[in-house]
Amino acid sequence: MRVGYRRVSSVDQSLARQDLGDCERVFEEKLSGGTADRPALQDMIAFVRSGDEVAVHSIERLARNLMDLQNIIK
Repeated sequence: MRVGYRRVSSVDQSLARQDLGDCERVFEEKLSGGTADRPALQDMIAFVRSGDEVAVHSIERLARNLMDLQNIIK
């Protein structure tokens, strides 16, 4: 299953420019990426299963740095 995740840092920003192509499910939030404790991110992590593909517009929408990304993947 292809699962998408879109995030912007504030409610004033638009998610529209983050085109993910065809996804069966998309998780979205308007919240700072300063922490991995973001509701939609946690919901997506709980939702995905082995073999699923996670689509993001760019890595910084998902994680702040490589260590953060590695922790999210674990």
